[in-house]
Amino acid sequence: MLSHNDGGMLNPWRLRLLSRLDVLGTVRAVAKDVNLSASTVSHQLAVLETETRTRLLERTGRRVRLTPAGQKLARQARAILDHLDAIEAELRGDEPAGLVRIGAFQSAIHTFVVPAVTRLAATFPRLETELVEREPHDSVPALRAGDSDVVITTTDFSDLPLGPDLDIVRLATDPIVLVTAPGGPRGPAVLADYAAEPWALDVPPSYMAHLTLRLCRESGFEPRVVCRFSNYLMTLQHVEAGLSIALLPGLAVDQRYRVATRPLATPVTRTIVAVTRRASPRRAAVNAVLDALRQPPAVPAGVELHLG
Repeated sequence: MLSHNDGGMLNPWRLRLLSRLDVLGTVRAVAKDVNLSASTVSHQLAVLETETRTRLLERTGRRVRLTPAGQKLARQARAILDHLDAIEAELRGDEPAGLVRIGAFQSAIHTFVVPAVTRLAATFPRLETELVEREPHDSVPALRAGDSDVVITTTDFSDLPLGPDLDIVRLATDPIVLVTAPGGPRGPAVLADYAAEPWALDVPPSYMAHLTLRLCRESGFEPRVVCRFSNYLMTLQHVEAGLSIALLPGLAVDQRYRVATRPLATPVTRTIVAVTRRASPRRAAVNAVLDALRQPPAVPAGVELHLG
């Protein structure tokens, strides 16, 4: 599958187009993404079919979609392109360079990513970073699709959707805490005691929206939800005003807000990890980003770091 009729190698540019088609879904979207005409993209994909002597595309009405063989090659193409990027970086020298796309959930951005990116900008001027906020449920799919090079995500460590295509680095263990206006009880909180309180929840299908509902229901009640925010700072402002209570990760509790935090009587934690696509050798720029993320960030009390 990897050589064309006259014995030549596959063209990386055409492999990249196939990979983008797998991610974006339509030839028109690929054409816009790479600043070419749709007819040019279609022609290049047809040449790729000739090179592989394999049917990669099938038409459904006026649209095209990848065949199973096309999907397989698209996945292989991402690994091939990562490898080529690593070789090119190595040939240019040891200094990390090029673009690294980072996906991270909200509270990890200001605690892990912004300090890391600041250090990288001062140390490696030829290295560029692009940061996109991604919820844990869609970060690993984005990584596998090639839309991110490094993602910071959170899940129970044993449940992380690992595979032979991914590498993982544990960064921290973050406790889930009950957040209330100041002046209430202290010590570990029993959630059942707060069944009658107004609750602030995240917007579904986020990790915290799901987790809060599950923990409340396991404690025997359905929370009375009075607001939903996708931004933790808005949640903290609402709680500070005495209008609601919330469950939040420890990293999300910004010390600028006058709120009280209590650990849960039955502790719940989340594991924060950095994940990359497995490549050999890994790009120097990706290694530099991982090294920067491993450096201890400023974290609230109770957040346990696992750096290395």
